[in-house]
Amino acid sequence: MVDIINISTSLIFNISIIIIAATILAYFLRLIKQPLIPAYIIAGVILGPVFGSLGLDLIKDLSAVNAMSEIGIAFLLFIVGLELALNKIKSVSVISILGGFLQVLLTTVIGFLAMKALGFTFISALYAGFIIAFSSTMLVVKILKDKEQVDTLHGKIMIGILIVQDILVIFVLSMISIVSFFDVSLLLMALLKGLLFILVALLTSKFFLPRLFRFAARSQELLFLCSLSICFLFALLAYYLGFSIAIGAFISGVMLANLPYSVNIIGMVGGLKNFFVTIFFVSLGMQLVMIPYSMIIVLVIILLLTLLVKPLIIMMLTSLFGYEKRTSFLTSFGLGQISEFSLIMVSFGFYTLNQLSQSFFSLIIFATIISMVITSYASKYDSWIYMKISRFLAIFEKLSLSRRNIGMEKRKKADIILFGCHRMGSVFLNSFEKENKKNIFVVDQNPEIIKSLMQKNIDCVYGDCTNIEVLKKINLKNAKLIISAIPSLDINEFLLKYAKNANKKIAFIATQNHLHEALDLYEKGADYVILPHISTSESAISLLNKMLNNRNNINEIRNKHIKHLLNLDMYGY
Repeated sequence: MVDIINISTSLIFNISIIIIAATILAYFLRLIKQPLIPAYIIAGVILGPVFGSLGLDLIKDLSAVNAMSEIGIAFLLFIVGLELALNKIKSVSVISILGGFLQVLLTTVIGFLAMKALGFTFISALYAGFIIAFSSTMLVVKILKDKEQVDTLHGKIMIGILIVQDILVIFVLSMISIVSFFDVSLLLMALLKGLLFILVALLTSKFFLPRLFRFAARSQELLFLCSLSICFLFALLAYYLGFSIAIGAFISGVMLANLPYSVNIIGMVGGLKNFFVTIFFVSLGMQLVMIPYSMIIVLVIILLLTLLVKPLIIMMLTSLFGYEKRTSFLTSFGLGQISEFSLIMVSFGFYTLNQLSQSFFSLIIFATIISMVITSYASKYDSWIYMKISRFLAIFEKLSLSRRNIGMEKRKKADIILFGCHRMGSVFLNSFEKENKKNIFVVDQNPEIIKSLMQKNIDCVYGDCTNIEVLKKINLKNAKLIISAIPSLDINEFLLKYAKNANKKIAFIATQNHLHEALDLYEKGADYVILPHISTSESAISLLNKMLNNRNNINEIRNKHIKHLLNLDMYGY
């Protein structure tokens, strides 16, 4: 019996060890207020071959864990795809398509030339170029969701570029199998397969899925099963065409994201996301083996290309398309890591095609882990870093081919200055409009929002609220009230200091998401800080009292709320 079921190699034992180790380290890192992703990777390193020589080889069957990780990546990317509704990035489609394509092309060429200069073979250098070019959809979307920045302008641009990258990955994976024996017919066949796969996905999404899910949505159980079936169906189709199953799973998620039932589907399958995130990052750490000392210089160069050169290319491109330096910086800063698709690519080249060496494979694993850990840490301080170096980034705005100087000059004295008209900002503006407070001026760096405000004849300007020139143009000396609907502590501290220096009598109201941030702003002199979740609870209690006092109030409140929500839709809420 013991021979049949060996507990040291059973799947349930491996999963148990992985989850327990990840939980212990995650708990410890959370106590010291650190990101959790490094904890998962460290757990994998401890459980992997690096510490195996010390007698900690608790998981001996790495092949089972790797297989589980591959399925985990596929399912995880399916969930990520579900959260990437294409209709949300229409406003940034130009920068996403052209900018994303140019970024991959330029980064690949620079990476390839750098690796060739270091003496790598043509195939290894080509792999390195592609690997450096792609960013992590899974990690970036997770960070954006954790920071509630998915619907921001830079968040939309990042997601748009990532979608373009993920589509290009399909063609890259099609071609790498023939790079060692280049043949035009094989190349055309690979491109044809990629186009066929995308065409099938588009046609299925447009003509088949709406009818299928309209019926399936009548039953939660059937909706869940249909969602998983589409995921596995396209994973199998991708595998049949010679692609990774993760590609098929991701594309199927993007297809379902555009259905009206996507939010419900995410709610049903989203609970598995954290589990697969843990498995993926732990298995990533377990694949780590020590690289030769001769490879350390190469590792440093790959990291420099990933963390500095690639973001620099992205920032130049976003600036060329007319976006201001803050949007360009945050977009480029968040995409400075190696993708999970790159891991699939290097695994394909090492295990399946035998085109890469063990040392090169380990080198890419090292680079991926380090870049992802740096991103997870640095993302906490992106606004602070921008504030420190913003004055050096003005040169990028001079690259713009089409300046986005949209907006109006103030036609009259503005008593109220509103920074940010997305989400909370749109609520403030809507309230002021109801009270006929026309002496309000809006500052926002989303061109679509500014165009909507101009159509409503509201005084506004497109600009970065941390840009001194923009603030001078507004002239805060005559304003009575400043409202910042941007929940960034660094930005609000900057605006508070600038406003009080310009006009000591001006009242400053800010919006923050966390209690300690509100207390910090109060300590620095803010007049009032709004915490949305607390304010929402207080409003809900007042609303419930009105309903209880008079049952007829419910329909009136409901109709007003629907009208309010429809009005907020124009601001991209």
